[in-house]
Amino acid sequence: MTTRQAGTRPPTSKDVAALAGVSQSTVSFVINGKNTVSEATRRRVKEAMRKLNYQPNAGARTLKTNRTNIIALFVEMSETIDANETTPYIDAIVRSARARDYDVILTTTHDGVAALKRMAGKSICDGFILMDVSREDPRIPIAAELSQPVTLVGRATNARGLDCVDADARKAALLAVDELADTGHHHVTMIGTPLGTNPNEYNFVDEFYTAAHQRADERGLGFSIVQRLGEGWTGIEKTADQLLLHADNRLGIIVRQPQPTEWLLRTLRRHNVIPGQDVSVVSYCSDYAAASFEWQVTNVSTTPEQLSERAANLLFDRLEGNRNRDARCELIAPAGITRRDTTIDWNARE
Repeated sequence: MTTRQAGTRPPTSKDVAALAGVSQSTVSFVINGKNTVSEATRRRVKEAMRKLNYQPNAGARTLKTNRTNIIALFVEMSETIDANETTPYIDAIVRSARARDYDVILTTTHDGVAALKRMAGKSICDGFILMDVSREDPRIPIAAELSQPVTLVGRATNARGLDCVDADARKAALLAVDELADTGHHHVTMIGTPLGTNPNEYNFVDEFYTAAHQRADERGLGFSIVQRLGEGWTGIEKTADQLLLHADNRLGIIVRQPQPTEWLLRTLRRHNVIPGQDVSVVSYCSDYAAASFEWQVTNVSTTPEQLSERAANLLFDRLEGNRNRDARCELIAPAGITRRDTTIDWNARE
């Protein structure tokens, strides 16, 4: 990689043009994302910029194009949020943005409405992605009035014409229950949300539990939901007796998210119950998380990369000219289930 010596002038677009064998106007078209340049020429200009360590003047580009090439990503982060589950979504959006020469401002404040108004008022972002969207999310009326495009990750009761992407939690629940039914289990226990929280606040959470219950009934399995008695490991540990009530009846436990999965495994070990030998465990979490536990957990993937990339694509589609198309609401279905150490095949034991 070419580096600049101290005291020498910084490279200019004229230098890039000379190295790439194109005109300065072509370099400008590439920098500003114009679609009039062939892909081969675009790659040649990008390679010349890389070799020269050329960085376009952001202020000049903003004045010329009325764009900052910055988007804002709003993510709920707190001591009760599972960062292991959230980080892959953030990483995927950042990668998608960088592939289009956009930077990402990450906003994690709890004052969602005020933060959105504040960021929009600064006029430093071309668009916004709002994660963790609830059914009655108070940010949506504000987002719908902005001149910049907004994409929602999660489904609201009324999206007010905004694009949205969400996980197909219903499909995930069907896969989890079918895995247990197909391997000869008799009872399904689901770990619910913590006591005092509203399981109906988010569409995908409600759909996950409802679809699992319906599928268990269809497959002739016993079914129960055990609500966590608080946050953290102790919230699951306190429910151990309820969780294991059907342990002698080919029990399969379904859990959602990496942290509760880890807390469940710790609880089982503490009670001398071995996943994959005494009971089965199926988690709705990323593949990376599922393979990282003491026992590699059978899982339905939350597909964070695919969901986040699709959210970013919808936003950039708006930014690149399709401002007036109809709003889209897309569900990203899991590809399947990965059987790991924590599934007992009771049929093979007969």
